[in-house]
Amino acid sequence: MVATLSHIAEAFLLGIAGGAVGGLFGIGGGVVVIPLLGFVFGLNQQVAQGSALIMVVPNVIVAFWRYWQRVGLDLRMAATLAVTGLLTTYPVALFATRLNPRYLRVAFAGFLIVLAVIVAYRTWHGLLASTQRKPLNWPWTAPLGVLGGVVSGLFGVGGAFVAPPILTAFFGVRQTAAQGLGLAIVCPGATIALVTYAGAGQVDWAIGVPLAIGGTLAISAGVAAAHRLPERPMRFAFCALATVSACLLVLRA
Repeated sequence: MVATLSHIAEAFLLGIAGGAVGGLFGIGGGVVVIPLLGFVFGLNQQVAQGSALIMVVPNVIVAFWRYWQRVGLDLRMAATLAVTGLLTTYPVALFATRLNPRYLRVAFAGFLIVLAVIVAYRTWHGLLASTQRKPLNWPWTAPLGVLGGVVSGLFGVGGAFVAPPILTAFFGVRQTAAQGLGLAIVCPGATIALVTYAGAGQVDWAIGVPLAIGGTLAISAGVAAAHRLPERPMRFAFCALATVSACLLVLRA
């Protein structure tokens, strides 16, 4: 599509919203932006995912740095998640660029719904903070990184959605720290995914660049808010966000 000044302004504002939400939940903001890129700009699923990655890459780098400053992340976990995530991001992203956009959109919506249900169930029943389960040691984050890389490659975003519930449930990590560690999967993986989508011609740079500028300006405010808010409501808000995003995707399918 040919971007007008109106489109650029809308993309900038959408980037601000995505950056704020991405910082708040430690997800890069793409899960909010991708459905709206389809509704507002009429982009198909692959182009929406590829264009959103222009915003996600700087967002997750800044957000990870802010979470590390405020929470103090386990850098062993972060490095393991980042390295293992790279193993699967590229081949899966290459596969995703060749899928039917409608099927990819519906799969993304289904992934978000399943994730929201799991997180809500565990939060409601108090399983995420169970004191009866011995936390796993940090090397066990390697399989989680591989899984996060698959999700990031397939959907362009989402690796940071996978990590927090698993880190809190099985590694004894608090929600805010888990959100910061989830970004470790996305930092290198999103860069690889962006290169892959761009190579397949499925990135709209005229929309993506103002998205990135708006997102970068707002990401720190979102991280600061996450540090102040109570943990349990944060989890339920996380579920609500995933559900709304899934509904928007289904409506456009």
